[in-house]
Amino acid sequence: MTSVIVWIAVLIVTLALEAASVQLTSIWFSVGSIAALIAAIIRPQAYLAQLIIFVAVSVICLVATRPLVKRAINRKKQATNADAVIGKQGIVLEEVNNTVGRGRVKIGSSEWTARSLTGETIPEGALVNAVRIEGVKLIVEQKA
Repeated sequence: MTSVIVWIAVLIVTLALEAASVQLTSIWFSVGSIAALIAAIIRPQAYLAQLIIFVAVSVICLVATRPLVKRAINRKKQATNADAVIGKQGIVLEEVNNTVGRGRVKIGSSEWTARSLTGETIPEGALVNAVRIEGVKLIVEQKA
């Protein structure tokens, strides 16, 4: 009876971890704990067999489904209109200073909060090139 309670607890913990995470992280261990729980109901004293079943089923589920899950989760990122500014030239409206977390750049008709690619301070009025976007910040480098 004790082993049944242990496997129920493992199942609850792994399901709670799964519910708390954004990605699939412990579902395989939940399936393994269900298999071990069934083994515990059938043979309550076979602790080693239950543990082997838990590990084996968890590993089999992980190996069998992980590539499919990874492919589904890691689909190619969708390009947005914001990506159109990459490679374009802009002007610094407010000094770009990574140390104090300040900086604004205008490219075309859009204004962006900006950070320097190299960490150098870029003065107001300087010309910059847009290198990439990180979140909502435009990473720029000063034009030579």
